Amino acid sequence: MNLRRITRIALLTALSLILFVLEGFLPLPLPVPGAKLGLAAIVTLIALCTLPTRDAALMLTLRILLASAFGGGFAPMLYSLAGGAASFTAMALLKKHTQHSIIAISAAGGFLHNMAQLLAAAAVMQTSALFYYAPVLGFVGVLTGILIGITARSILQKISR
Repeated sequence: MNLRRITRIALLTALSLILFVLEGFLPLPLPVPGAKLGLAAIVTLIALCTLPTRDAALMLTLRILLASAFGGGFAPMLYSLAGGAASFTAMALLKKHTQHSIIAISAAGGFLHNMAQLLAAAAVMQTSALFYYAPVLGFVGVLTGILIGITARSILQKISR
């Protein structure tokens, strides 16, 4: 791995960590406890569009592990890894094999992130009662995914100039 590649991954990881931490300070009127905007996903989308897929996946994994080390703990790390793996895999496949816009790709990622986290939480807590949240979490995931996609598209347009 060359220095330029390591530096890009490190800078994007740091930026996504900053957004993750800042988001913790935002009061959000979302209808589900624990639901977040997912601002760090902006950086994940940018990485997916500007780096090789494996580097973007590395950046995401590093962000999740570091964020968990800074104060998440094991259970949130497990949920984040499940959501991150599901959403990233889907977004990478959609980007590679379809002509969908970054907004549609982000909406799919937001939806799958929430569903994978819900599945992980239901498995850890050994209850299916959490699935009652699925419709709300699915809607929130699509909505926040659209907002994240719009933001990432705007940033990508500005940096490509």
